[in-house]
Amino acid sequence: MTGQKWGCVRDCMKKEVTEVDGRTDVLSAMKIMKQVGATSLIVKRRDENDEYGLLLFSDIARKVIGQDRAPERVNVHEIMAKPVVTVRPDMNIRYCARLFENFGIGHAPVEEDGKIIGMVSYYRLALYGLPNLD
Repeated sequence: MTGQKWGCVRDCMKKEVTEVDGRTDVLSAMKIMKQVGATSLIVKRRDENDEYGLLLFSDIARKVIGQDRAPERVNVHEIMAKPVVTVRPDMNIRYCARLFENFGIGHAPVEEDGKIIGMVSYYRLALYGLPNLD
């Protein structure tokens, strides 16, 4: 152990997240992603008993473009991941990275008090979570 001081997820998460309805067509979702500069979208819960979904750009590439499907004829709910693993904002980034490895994921919404407040990824963990990179 090197005595390394690791940050928490809140320190490196992307705070701007965009939510869409699951009935949104993929073409519209792609336009939203382009407009806000995002590679992922949170899919809203239908009600308080539902779970959040997650649409990644890689889902669109694999499940729509790669399968030669018309993006205007596919709804987000057909290709999204749901339910998704969420992380707490105060989780240590070491544990977040281990969680990603354990579940084979690279992105996770950050949830606090039942609301999505950010998004974290391997990229953000490494780039913004490691101390002494400034």
